[in-house]
Formats: sequence, structure tokens, C-alpha cells
Amino acid sequence: MVAIENQGQVARAVEVAPAPTPAPRIPKEARRLLHELASAWADVADCRALEVVPLKGAMTNEVYQVRWLTGLGEVEPKEREVRKALMRIYGDGVDLFFDREDEVRTFECMSRHGQGPRLLGRFPNGRVEEFIHARTLSAADLRDPEISALLASKLREFHNLDMPGPKSILIWDRLRNWLQAAKNLCSSEEAKEFRLDSLENEITALENEFSVDYHWVGFCHNDLQYGNIMIDEETNMLTIIDYEYASFNPVAYDIANHFCEMAADYHSAKPHILDYSKYPDIDEQKRFVKTYLSTSGEEPDAEEVENLLQNIEKYTLASHLVWGLWGIISDHVNDIDFDYKEYARQRFEQYWQKQPVTITS
Repeated sequence: MVAIENQGQVARAVEVAPAPTPAPRIPKEARRLLHELASAWADVADCRALEVVPLKGAMTNEVYQVRWLTGLGEVEPKEREVRKALMRIYGDGVDLFFDREDEVRTFECMSRHGQGPRLLGRFPNGRVEEFIHARTLSAADLRDPEISALLASKLREFHNLDMPGPKSILIWDRLRNWLQAAKNLCSSEEAKEFRLDSLENEITALENEFSVDYHWVGFCHNDLQYGNIMIDEETNMLTIIDYEYASFNPVAYDIANHFCEMAADYHSAKPHILDYSKYPDIDEQKRFVKTYLSTSGEEPDAEEVENLLQNIEKYTLASHLVWGLWGIISDHVNDIDFDYKEYARQRFEQYWQKQPVTITS
């Protein structure tokens, strides 16, 4: 059964006439949902004359922009407005990473909080979302001081969301679950190459290290790469999207993960290659943290800033383990064109390089 909300967005743009048929990989259930959605919109000229455009940069799902011409036949196609939606086809094997029903509930709750797009409909292996008329950030945008400040404030707002469900930290259970999944999928040679047998002790050591002090827990995105952040350039409003991995965690982990993502450019010729020379320097880190903490209305003191910076540095280790394991698992279950294994190798290399100097006994 397909659930539909009779709402959507119209983009004012000059567009070429769309092709009459969708991309061949679109499941028939998705086609039916798209036709039903468009037929409920009175301004769509032909609900079956849709264009489906793949969006690059997604590594968990396949993501498409879907668009229909609006208006009547006497208007030239290039002068018509275009109605758009976003279609997400779930990647293979994602049930190893998160519970899809939990993710959809989070998506719907975020929509009610005004934090993201609305759900327009679901089909068995995907969904259709409201299309947000904003620009997805680029890798370079993360280094822009103005955009970085906007994001720091937005992330503080995100962390303070009162989301339903238990408020317990997820990261350690996630690491152990993903480690077991990786062991189940890997050959003995791969397990040896990635030192999987030693990772249980590493996870326990990290958990013990972080249990000594209080860590501020909030609702974290856990995947704050540039492709999951959109900006409306007319209002300078940011929207954080894609909540597959969202959960309650220490906020320092979420910021650490964001800093690690500055090494990535998923739209380059080699999207799996990471450049850690782009990791933010201490001045960039301080600016971000000061803006993040001052969003509450009070100027943070130097000790508060330094404590959060130290915790962020430690939590980069957890980020490397999380996404290293993700890369190993994805290499076995996902056929998206991305070198997951090499990506995993780089994350583990960073872990073993940074661990001795970050965690001192």
C-alpha cells in the first residue's frame, strides 16, 4: 500500500523538456508512486512525462531528482515552471547499519520539527521526499568561515532537539555490532589486513577512556559530510538532511566526525581518496567550537572551549573506526560505484597513526 501526501514544491527555472520515461533502474512501485503523486498535483501537465536525474555523491542509497513540467500545452516547455521531488532508493545491505523503520520515524519527527524535507510517499525499497530548493554544500564550502559559523549554530540547534526514544549513547554498541558484521563478511586475509581481531580491545579502551569524564549527550547526525547539508542562498538558512545514522551520542563525537569529513571530496575523480591535510587547523576548530557554544547566548570561557576541543580530538578515533568498519561492510554488500575497501583502509590508517598520540595512559 502506498501512502501519499498531496503536497510538493514548484521550482521556478528554465528547463529543457523532460524525457517521457524514467530512468530504467527505477522500480515499478516507485514509478507508480511518482505517477500518483504527480496526478494529485493540479499544475502538472502530464504526470507520466517525468524526468529522472541521478544525483552524485550518495554512498548508502541511490538518490534522484524527479521533475515534471507544469502548465498547459500552449506555453513553451522552456518557459514552464518545474515541479520537483527527491527519490531515494535504499542501498543493498543497509539493514546491517541501521533499522530503516527507525530511520523513517526519525525522518518524520525531524519534519515535524521543521528541520528537513517532508515525506511524500514510500515504496518497498525507498521513498519520495519533498525537494528542498537549496544548494547542497560542496567540499570547499566547509572551509568557508561564514558557512562554518552557520553550521556550528545549526548543529547546536540539532543537538538540542527533543527526539523521542531512549537517550542512551549508541556509538559503542554500533561499533561492536559493525565489527561483528565485518568479521562475518570478511575472508581471513581481509580480517588480518584490517586487524579486526584487535578492534574489540580498541573499542573497549576507547569506551573506558571516555567514561572517566562527563560528556554532553545530544541528538547527533553522525554523518555530517557536506552532501548532507543544504543552504538557501537567499536566506542563508541551512538544512541538515539524511538521518540514517542519527542517534543520541556525545556531541563531541558528532563534531569530530564533521571535522574528519573535511578530508573528503565525494565529487572528485577519485571520491574515495581522503586528504587529511584538509583537516581543520586549531584556529578553525576553535572558531567552530566557540560559535557552537555561544549559540546558547552566553560567551563560553576558555576552559569550556578547551575541554570540548580535547574531547573532539579523542572522538576522531571513534569516527575512524566507525567509517572504517562501514567501508569494509559496504564493500561486501553494496554495488554503488565507490572504492569502499580503499576508503576503509585510509580510515584505519588514520586510527592507528593517531591513536598513540591521542590516547595517553
